[in-house]
Amino acid sequence: MNRWSVRAILLIVCLVAFPFRSPAPLIFNNKEGWTYETPGSTEGKWQRERAKDQLEVAQTALDHNNPSLALKAARRTVKVWPLSDYAPQAQYLIGRCYEAKKNDEKAFKAYQQVLEKYPKIPNYQEISKRQFEIASRFLNGQSFKIFGYIPFLPSMEKTADMYAKIVRNGPYSELAPQAQMNIGAAREKQSEYPLAVKAYEQAADRYNDRKDIAAEALYKAGMASNRQAKTSEYDQSVAASAIGTFTDFMALFPNDPRTAEAQKLISSLKSEQARGSYQTAKFYEKNKKWDGALIYYNEVLLKDPESQIAIAARERIDLLKKRVGQN
Repeated sequence: MNRWSVRAILLIVCLVAFPFRSPAPLIFNNKEGWTYETPGSTEGKWQRERAKDQLEVAQTALDHNNPSLALKAARRTVKVWPLSDYAPQAQYLIGRCYEAKKNDEKAFKAYQQVLEKYPKIPNYQEISKRQFEIASRFLNGQSFKIFGYIPFLPSMEKTADMYAKIVRNGPYSELAPQAQMNIGAAREKQSEYPLAVKAYEQAADRYNDRKDIAAEALYKAGMASNRQAKTSEYDQSVAASAIGTFTDFMALFPNDPRTAEAQKLISSLKSEQARGSYQTAKFYEKNKKWDGALIYYNEVLLKDPESQIAIAARERIDLLKKRVGQN
């Protein structure tokens, strides 16, 4: 008999002579299917036969800083007794557990399920506040996680969507105005200025009865348009939109301390508009399109009549008029 045969026989003898219980990490239950049990645990240690008792297990585990056990117990409550009076609180605890485990994205989704499925839950406002705080952490730069575990990068797209859900949950709730404003802030961080302007304008329109929100929203809409106008090639139409927004802001809120800054920005935008018209006029002049050149030089005078560029435009107008007259 070779040595490998001897070893095999000895191993069999040990297994027969010294039996032991192998841990079973997967447990099957007719009501809920397969569940995971950590090695060394026994089936039913945390499971209960009534929804109330199962919820108490979840709450006690969370109170004792054991979010993993609390999450299992809360999930089981929702899954086995979805129509019970204890399901809303259990779904809420699922969100709390994910927050405790530093998985804010899953926590937000769990809270959203509470508000959508159980809109009459007593702590509705507290849950909304938790959602707002989660979205604000992401707005301030917290990274989203791949598969719920691996930090990746901040996402203003997902952040804006979170705030949008908060607004849809309660358009006129206490948190909704600031959530709508924060949609604009998230879009600005993306450099998606048209979407930011839209978000701010919605805030100004929807919450026009709250002067502090309406003033802030209108001013930020103008600022977002101003930034858009100055990105890459100058956009005359966006500049006109920014001027219009700042003009409305000054008319509606004349006592706001930012009106002086708004006036400066309007002057700057008009100067840029005049510069753009001057460059367009030069293009027409270069191509001997005298009438077109005269139109745009005159626009310079209308947009920024006291500027140095207006002086140059007047000189070009005089020269072109003589040239046109000679022809």
